[in-house]
Amino acid sequence: MTASRARHSAGLLLFRRTADGLEVLLGHMGGPFFAKRDVGAWTVPKGEYDPDEPAWDAARREFREELGLAPPDGEVVPLGEVRQSGGKIVTVWAVEADLDPATVVPGTFAMEWPPRSGRTQRFPELDRVEWLGLDRAREVVVKAQAAFLDRLAEHSA
Repeated sequence: MTASRARHSAGLLLFRRTADGLEVLLGHMGGPFFAKRDVGAWTVPKGEYDPDEPAWDAARREFREELGLAPPDGEVVPLGEVRQSGGKIVTVWAVEADLDPATVVPGTFAMEWPPRSGRTQRFPELDRVEWLGLDRAREVVVKAQAAFLDRLAEHSA
């Protein structure tokens, strides 16, 4: 896959400072494939965008679509991009903000389930969101996205 044909996603990584250190807000991916998985099933709230849409605009739009909430205002920390194992290029910005996970109203997606059943079901994009300390977040986040956690830690040191 060439860089020009790679899929691109953009997202916002919320973080907050606590007595125990930095925490980040990650989402557990919804749908039957991830239902019983923990490691590698957590992600920065993000989504794909077309080449003509600025990545920053896509990150804010996807935050609203995935969490059902307006993206927070505040100082923006660019965390750069990573290439995930499937080739997708993900660009993320961090914003210091607090958010009650109970207020999240996730967007949904449709897929045939069970496979080859001819039935379409809807599932949440993210079935839950949680504040996680950096060590725990590194254990469960999509492998390539751990780089965003490291970059945030460096910025906040």
